[in-house]
Amino acid sequence: MNETKLLTLDDARRIAAAAEAEASRNGWAVSIAVCDAGGHALWLQRLDGAPLMSAQLAPEKARTCALTGKPSKVFEDMVNNGRHAALAMPVTPLEGGEPIVVEGRVIGAVGVSGVKASEDAQIARAGIAAVQ
Repeated sequence: MNETKLLTLDDARRIAAAAEAEASRNGWAVSIAVCDAGGHALWLQRLDGAPLMSAQLAPEKARTCALTGKPSKVFEDMVNNGRHAALAMPVTPLEGGEPIVVEGRVIGAVGVSGVKASEDAQIARAGIAAVQ
């Protein structure tokens, strides 16, 4: 049997706080989602002024990463490079989701939505850094 680390609610709070701090430092209004390894929501928050749709996109970006083990940008790049068949996959092909990898295993993911794609990803990575 393999042993796997699990995210706790406290971990999700720390991730979200660090992500929110990064967003606030830059004056960015976003939604932040944290999910477990199965893509199930542990945390969702929409900062004041964040686009309404961001509260739907952030969890889907996180889910994409948890289930694939890859940043959501991988799928955006596939589509942008002409692999339109990727649109049929059950993923959200938009940058801003990052997997949380501990000891070589994906234990969850963070999804952020509301600003430029690279800025969403920057915020997600800042959140993950709080638990690594």
